Amino acid sequence: MKWNLRMVAAQRDLWRPTEVLAAFQQVGFNPSLSKVAALWGGTPVTVRLEDLDKICAALNCTVADLLQAEPLADARAVPESGQRAVGAEEQTAGPVRPVPRSRRGTGPRSLPPN
Repeated sequence: MKWNLRMVAAQRDLWRPTEVLAAFQQVGFNPSLSKVAALWGGTPVTVRLEDLDKICAALNCTVADLLQAEPLADARAVPESGQRAVGAEEQTAGPVRPVPRSRRGTGPRSLPPN
């Protein structure tokens, strides 16, 4: 989840993190300016539930208004470059074991320790 604080604050005519900080302080929530700036930028920040209630009270919004869901990655997406991972063409049903590559003329290399 990403924070949507900037959009919610704009609806309340707050356009800078310092203005949001002043609104928070009016309801008794005193975060640092760096935390408010992180919320403003959409950075994931840890907030207590009671502080989240104060943020909602200061901005006159709900928790759902503050949080914006991140889009799901399309599971059917094909890599754009057309390249496959090493060994992707050989899919077996059992566990995959590493296969040593042969050096030029000296025989197989040893396997890594288990």
